[in-house]
Formats: sequence, structure tokens, C-alpha cells
Amino acid sequence: MFADFLKRLTAPQPDPLADADARLALTALLVRVARADAHYDASEQARIDRIAANRFGLSPFEASKLRGKAEALEAEAPDTVRFTRAIKDAVPYEDRIGVIEALWQVVLADGQREAEEDALLRLVSNLLGVSDRDSALARQRVDSAN
Repeated sequence: MFADFLKRLTAPQPDPLADADARLALTALLVRVARADAHYDASEQARIDRIAANRFGLSPFEASKLRGKAEALEAEAPDTVRFTRAIKDAVPYEDRIGVIEALWQVVLADGQREAEEDALLRLVSNLLGVSDRDSALARQRVDSAN
């Protein structure tokens, strides 16, 4: 279903993503992090929907529909290393910092920081080219908002 999209995304030198494609890829990354601890629950799904609605100006229905597509894409996407590197090449740095902040929101949605989620988020931050400092600041912003 997403083979052409993934092929374009993981090309050696991908073109910048169109807005709709970037939304889908970034939401799929949120899903991947939420699934990292093998407990993908309703609170994480609701958080992803809220993030998508706020970041992309979507209605609750549209955000839920986007999450559904992102869940399917995430299931078909290559390993996290290739997937995040592809996003890094196709998305501007400022947007990637916003993604890290959104990822922290998902990780903290269930009120627990699991070791698997922390490890995956460190890896994802690095692969997205976001500095440890910017990732820590993103986490602090999320912590202070909760």
C-alpha cells in the first residue's frame, strides 16, 4: 500500500516531502515510538491524535484518520535507522525538533518512562540529527507542560 511512498522516502537523495507526506511520515514515527514498549494503548493513541490535530491543524476525525494511515505505514516501514534517516533528509531541522518534542509527549503520555522508549528516543534523536541538548530541552518543555 505504501511501497511507492517508502521507495521515494528511502531513495539515496530524497526530495523534500510534500506537506501531506511529511505529516504521514512524522505521525508514523510517533506510532513507532509509542509501540516501542509493546504497550500501544488508548492514551498513546489519543495523544498522537491531539499532536496531529495541533501540529497540522486537523479536526479530531482527520487526526484519527491520519493516525490510522500512519499505523499502517509504520508496520510496513523499514527499520528505524533507515526510516528516521529518510525523514532527516526530507524534513527541515526546525520541524525535526518539533517532532522530538512530539515524541516526548507520546513517551510520557502514559505517565511512565520505559527504558525501551528512552533508548529508542535517544536513537531517533540522533538519527534525525537533533542534538542531545535540543532533545533534552524538548523533553523539559513537555515535562513542564504536563
